[in-house]
Amino acid sequence: MKYKLSICILLAAATAAAAQVASHAPSSMGTASAASPASTLQVNDKPVARVNGAVLTDRDLVREMFAIFPYAKQHNGFPKAQEAAIRQGALEMIIFEELVYQEAGRRKLTVSVEQLNRAEADFRKQFSSPDEYEQYMQTEMHGSRQMLRKQIQRSLLIEDVLKTDVEDKATISSADIKAYYDKNPVRFEQPESFSIQSISILPPRNAPASAEVVQQNHKRAEDALRQAKATKSYEEFGLLAEKISEDDFRVNMGDHKAVGRDKLPPQVVKAALAMQAGQVSGLIQIENAFTIFRLNAHNPPRKQSLADVKTDLRTELQKSKYEQLRSNLAKSLRAKAKIEIV
Repeated sequence: MKYKLSICILLAAATAAAAQVASHAPSSMGTASAASPASTLQVNDKPVARVNGAVLTDRDLVREMFAIFPYAKQHNGFPKAQEAAIRQGALEMIIFEELVYQEAGRRKLTVSVEQLNRAEADFRKQFSSPDEYEQYMQTEMHGSRQMLRKQIQRSLLIEDVLKTDVEDKATISSADIKAYYDKNPVRFEQPESFSIQSISILPPRNAPASAEVVQQNHKRAEDALRQAKATKSYEEFGLLAEKISEDDFRVNMGDHKAVGRDKLPPQVVKAALAMQAGQVSGLIQIENAFTIFRLNAHNPPRKQSLADVKTDLRTELQKSKYEQLRSNLAKSLRAKAKIEIV
């Protein structure tokens, strides 16, 4: 159950209510960072919206804000620069959920006692201790098990509508995947690329480009080349790169992965075309810097096969279809609803 029943969201909301904080309030949740000025957001069950007369409160809003930014407690609240967007997103979500819940009522959907009991038992298992559960019940449900079961029932009904109207309809067949693949051939064409590792020797920062500086740099590069030529494997070259290279790729064993031909300097491409996989280049000077690279693979241009992309493509298309169906449902429900923002 993901609607209002995630334990981390509910407990976060309860904590926020108890502490009267939901975003960067140093007086209640520690010191806010200098880059993120603090602000306070009270939780006192005041209305924030009405949907066909049903009242949504700031407690509902804060709960959803924690769903959008679950790390708020660890980060001393919501980032100030993002707080307004998080609040707006949360407001849209609780309105949508209420519309879906009301739609479930119009359809006369029900939840069996057995289903409700199972969901309640599963919910309780999410707490780390009985004391934590009791704290939640007192803070969020005013000690009322009936209120809890009503919330659980609400969540199950929302999920039922979304399953029939969105999830079940978002299924992508193998024929759908093939049709997309056939209609978008350019997307699956992979250009020629080279998989390389590099060791770079860069001139000292702010040093004048004098002949002496260039000569000293060249001497260091020749020493690096001697060591690089002595390596016999990806791992050996990578460890050397981590030790002596001065470019940003040194932190990843000098590995650039596969780089398109058009993204590499012409000097590197020329050298790579004359090399076999596993070979180490000579010194390549680019302005006042020197580079040595190991060619791991020369990948000719090719088109990815349907089998190569089928799994990822199914996930992508299904997610896109799900979001579109959900958006359409929201628009349809909003079109016949009376919504007031308080």
